[in-house]
Amino acid sequence: MWDFGQCDAKRCTGRKLARLNMLKELRVTYGFGGVVSSPVGTQCVSREDYELIQKKGLAVVDWARMSDVPFVKLRCTAPRLLPWLVAANPVNYERPSQLSCVEVLSAALFICGEKETTDLILSKFKWGHAFLSLNMELLKACSECDNSADIISAQNAWLVQTSRVPEAPTKKEGKQSNDEGEEDEDSDSDDDLPPLERNINHLNFNDESEDEESTTDDDLPPLTRNVNHMNLEEEGK
Repeated sequence: MWDFGQCDAKRCTGRKLARLNMLKELRVTYGFGGVVSSPVGTQCVSREDYELIQKKGLAVVDWARMSDVPFVKLRCTAPRLLPWLVAANPVNYERPSQLSCVEVLSAALFICGEKETTDLILSKFKWGHAFLSLNMELLKACSECDNSADIISAQNAWLVQTSRVPEAPTKKEGKQSNDEGEEDEDSDSDDDLPPLERNINHLNFNDESEDEESTTDDDLPPLTRNVNHMNLEEEGK
């Protein structure tokens, strides 16, 4: 995962997977030879990507403000898009294309046939399998497609058949909207997780204490600095 520190590290689903040793964080200067779920992709992830994922892996770009992410600096072999899916995370529930890191990864894995791995990573979140429930019909259709073109056709046919695009729900009072889909403060307990480290891609991470109502991680040490943010600032000097 390339993480640019645009969401609360204590709530970020990608950072939680990293603490569970299910995901590795990447520096912006590192290239990645596998499939990357990225908004700058030109093809949808499909079963024809499965062999590359098996050999080189699957990555995600953790972003909330697209204009602030240097996608041109992220060297990857196969940037890929996802079909039209809705979020199940508590912040962006039923919002189209507002997926958290774990939802992005699980969707790509499901489409490529890695259903066991999909179940495994979603099981780390109380709301995780709701993502499959909300999107199962389209995900199953896409998992039967051989390539990107077939997935786009399946997606468009499904959208026409359902003849509905869910409206984004009204933002609840007291809840902050986050495009990255951070975990809701009450959604999961982190009592048994390894320590948080500073985001390796963010030099000036906010070290001030969290708001009293935010999620608590009682046994977690300080976060690591974000080296990607550091490198960008140094290049700009």
